[in-house]
Amino acid sequence: MTEATRRPRIGFLGIGIMGEAMVLRLLDLGYSVTVWNLEPERLDTVVPHGAVAAETPAAVAAASDIVMLCVLHMTAVERCIFGADGVAAIRPGPSLVIDFSTADPEGTRRAAARLKELTGAGWVDAPVSGGPQLARTGQMTVMAGGSDEDFAQAKAIVEQMAGNLTLMGPVGAGQTTKILNQAIVGTGYVIMAEALMLAEAAGIDAARLPQCLAGGLADSSLLQRLYPQMQQRAFDPPTSYARQLLKDLKAVSAFAQGLGLDLKVIEQGVQRYKDYVALGHEMSESAAIVKLYEHDADRSLGRS
Repeated sequence: MTEATRRPRIGFLGIGIMGEAMVLRLLDLGYSVTVWNLEPERLDTVVPHGAVAAETPAAVAAASDIVMLCVLHMTAVERCIFGADGVAAIRPGPSLVIDFSTADPEGTRRAAARLKELTGAGWVDAPVSGGPQLARTGQMTVMAGGSDEDFAQAKAIVEQMAGNLTLMGPVGAGQTTKILNQAIVGTGYVIMAEALMLAEAAGIDAARLPQCLAGGLADSSLLQRLYPQMQQRAFDPPTSYARQLLKDLKAVSAFAQGLGLDLKVIEQGVQRYKDYVALGHEMSESAAIVKLYEHDADRSLGRS
């Protein structure tokens, strides 16, 4: 394989639930992947499959043409890129950063401009949706922001990882779109939990609801994929964490307030997840918020 046609070397920072699935997908596709995670024990989920462990983000950058990351929040993004041992410490460094994290639009724009000034590298913000199963099979949804040139470079790889990849505008547009996605998802989780509690209390066959409503206006991926998980109480192992969805919903609320909007359904969703996490479910499955309603029902009946 010539230099012009060889696969780019990939670096990946953040081997959480989604990061693990994406790295395994890249390895399946034949990419060389160098990885780092703040908690190094998480690397055991990908290194046996061919990923190469590195001790710092800078070491990942030194071994990579393109660096991807999927970390908890904007502070973690900035640590990975601009920390003393971060990606920006390497000269010359990777040509492109692809950030799959859910972060904030303005922070992303600042980080992209700073990295461009320091190293000349491009930036594509590419937050994702669909969960680890779809990430593992290359069917996740990716909402991207970046220049046409940077997106074209990212697309050659990311389209192999995604069933739906859309450029929504310049840097930061992907993160703005993810805010809208999380507004729908976060409040949708609450609605699914309430619909389930209502169905069970009414005495109908709650398990048949997705089949019954398929094709109607109430149909959705949430009804077909999330509701059955709630109805079966299939929450282990978690596919997402309640603390993460609460963080995202708080970001939706702050974004809306920054635009002068008072969105009451979203505010109720934030409060419901605050209540759920306050019961000690920070690291529980996001869909298990139905347990909050069971807790509320027990309290109303004097059982707790």
